Amino acid sequence: MLSVIVDARGEARRLPALLAQLTAAAVEGLIKEVFLVAPHSDAVAAICEEMGAEPADTIEQALAWAKSELVLVAAPELRLRDGWVEALGEHLASGGGSALVEGVGGGGLFGKRPPYGVLVERGRVARLEDPDLKRLRRQLGLRPLRVG
Repeated sequence: MLSVIVDARGEARRLPALLAQLTAAAVEGLIKEVFLVAPHSDAVAAICEEMGAEPADTIEQALAWAKSELVLVAAPELRLRDGWVEALGEHLASGGGSALVEGVGGGGLFGKRPPYGVLVERGRVARLEDPDLKRLRRQLGLRPLRVG
């Protein structure tokens, strides 16, 4: 099981679509909990209550509260492929560890990277100063994992 930390400090309006996708994994028992890192607002509080997420002020705070040793840190624009729950479950069951979880989208004329999340051991993230997705990807040098 893993904990999910959604870093929505810059973009909270895309949250419901990602949180809806994460619900399927929670039902399957793959996700234990979801933390939402976002500025406090009535809208964020409502999303957390409706989707069963916990609000957090920072990634560090969410890490401190996380119960799983493995965390997925994701941006709110991450959209996962069909079959991602099974693919991620197989990755974890086979002993797969840290990885870059690529979502759908991106590409296009200028080759924009697809949205992604970082699947990593909680302790590795906790050792970083002021972690965010770009810093995690750069500092941890993770290999891509296409789920689904």
